[in-house]
Amino acid sequence: MSLLPDVSLVPDARLVAEAPQHALWTAWPASHEEWNGDLEAPRRDVAALVRTLAPDNRVRVLANGHEALNSAQDALGDVADIVAASYGDIWLRDTGPLFAAGPTGPVALCFRTNGWGGKFALPGDETVGREIARLAGVPARRADFVLEGGAIDHDGAGTIVTTRQTLLNANRNGWSQGDAEAALGAALGAKKILWIDDGLAGDHTDGHVDNIARFVGPARIVCQRPAGPDDPNAAVLEAAARALEGATDAQGRPIEIVQVPSPGRVLNALGEIAPASHLNFVIANGVVVVPVFGTNTQSDALACLQAVFADRKVVGLPASGLLGAGDAGGGAFHCITREEPVFARGSLGSR
Repeated sequence: MSLLPDVSLVPDARLVAEAPQHALWTAWPASHEEWNGDLEAPRRDVAALVRTLAPDNRVRVLANGHEALNSAQDALGDVADIVAASYGDIWLRDTGPLFAAGPTGPVALCFRTNGWGGKFALPGDETVGREIARLAGVPARRADFVLEGGAIDHDGAGTIVTTRQTLLNANRNGWSQGDAEAALGAALGAKKILWIDDGLAGDHTDGHVDNIARFVGPARIVCQRPAGPDDPNAAVLEAAARALEGATDAQGRPIEIVQVPSPGRVLNALGEIAPASHLNFVIANGVVVVPVFGTNTQSDALACLQAVFADRKVVGLPASGLLGAGDAGGGAFHCITREEPVFARGSLGSR
């Protein structure tokens, strides 16, 4: 029996490219418990990201509770909108809405959350998507299946890339590949799905694709190549590139694969392999912000990405505070942001 969920509450919507944007949403680390008692490190990384984005972008920072609200206002009130809101943690890529073009205007698509397969379920994660939609003034629509935004990447023209490790995981929807393709087609207007098997080692999300493959333009995907023989993700990165070789997009165009160096072996404070990736970047108006980790490959990676994004300034910022250790952290800049594209104010845009 098919486990395809009811998507009747989602209009005939379609995703558009991540940039240009009317606004970028992020959140201020607020829970000491979720960050091993250390909020300073992740707050430092979030503040640096927001200040880098602010000159050319409207950044809206959610803050949960009085202490977080006051702290965020002190740190960023001069460059960003600080907005009181409830959320479980800062991973708005996964818990926030996907803004899409509906048949009568923009909509904010909200999906079920289950704590990344039951591992990190927190109060507020289920409702923050609708809260962002309300603050943005965009009607929310709900689909009755689990989907984290970081589990998919798209070209804004009907092609999605994803991993089987996440989307077909029994701890999400129990989907077959056919079920997943039908659900994404009905909810997001996807016309073609490109499949990669696995994501990075140590990734709490069960292998989100935004750490290993990202669309950077029409028929163009950037992947990573291993940093060296001790790269813990060498096999995964090579397999991802192979899976996309010869692929075409929804319009039948051959996909160009651009490879940039991986950070390689990055260990967190507990000596664990961290899911560090230069691909967890944010594409914004005028700038691309790339996570870096003090590795030997970061200069080459930034140079490669600057060549990809010739129309934007590419900036590398430290993200080890967001990576965290143990159950805390686990992501970087793309994971903590959600774009509100310009179409949400009446004009469709593309990269």
